[in-house]
Amino acid sequence: MRQKQDNTKDVREEQEHLSDFMGDIGNFDLPDLDLNLNLVDFLPSDETEETRYTLPKVVPMKEDFVMYDNAQKMAKELRLGFGERFDAFVSGSFIFGDFIEAYLTTQRACAKKMTISTLSLSQNNVDSLHTLMDKGYIEELNLIISVYFWGNERRSLVPYIYKQLDIGDRFQLAVAGVHTKTVHFETLGGRKIIMHGSANLRSSGNIEQFTMEENPELYDFYDDHFSRILDKYATICKPIRNSKAWDLFTRMTFNDKS
Repeated sequence: MRQKQDNTKDVREEQEHLSDFMGDIGNFDLPDLDLNLNLVDFLPSDETEETRYTLPKVVPMKEDFVMYDNAQKMAKELRLGFGERFDAFVSGSFIFGDFIEAYLTTQRACAKKMTISTLSLSQNNVDSLHTLMDKGYIEELNLIISVYFWGNERRSLVPYIYKQLDIGDRFQLAVAGVHTKTVHFETLGGRKIIMHGSANLRSSGNIEQFTMEENPELYDFYDDHFSRILDKYATICKPIRNSKAWDLFTRMTFNDKS
């Protein structure tokens, strides 16, 4: 009996210690959950029409799985239609930045707006993007680079980026603590395309993977969140014009008074 009382005391002191250290994290028993239960059965009968619980959307995608060691060859052979997706493994000789140029030029596609996030890029990547902007394949370009890249290249490649890509007020450069490798753009033909994976724009000498898909909902998700990064961490000051200026004026003037 004595030993049982001491154990109870020790447990109680340990719980009090955890409570002081972690705060009230909610010590309660979780009910058993039958994972085979239909979600509709879980909902109250009077909330089946309008409820806070929604079933996940199932978007049919036509998928294909490919392997390439050459960016230009892949760009020529891939035909990405509406609602289609490709998952690819690529070799260390595959340069992701070359694929962007090859895809737009061989498919004769124009990106109304392209947003790229990358940990790093090369001078050849910058020259490629300059050519695409100069030839009209990219109308507006947003580039988000990592703080790591900025710290290492701020006296060399970063000035070159400004010089080559800041064309006609159509370019924005943002610097943030990102490790993402993504490209998303909307074409004049109405396709909303996303590319994401392990590859930076320049070659790493490693086997990489990336996914390319035409998906309006995913595009909007990416565009919304990367637009917030661009708004906060942009390095190029641009004048506010036309409808954006009016929206900002009315929001500041009238909403603040309400």
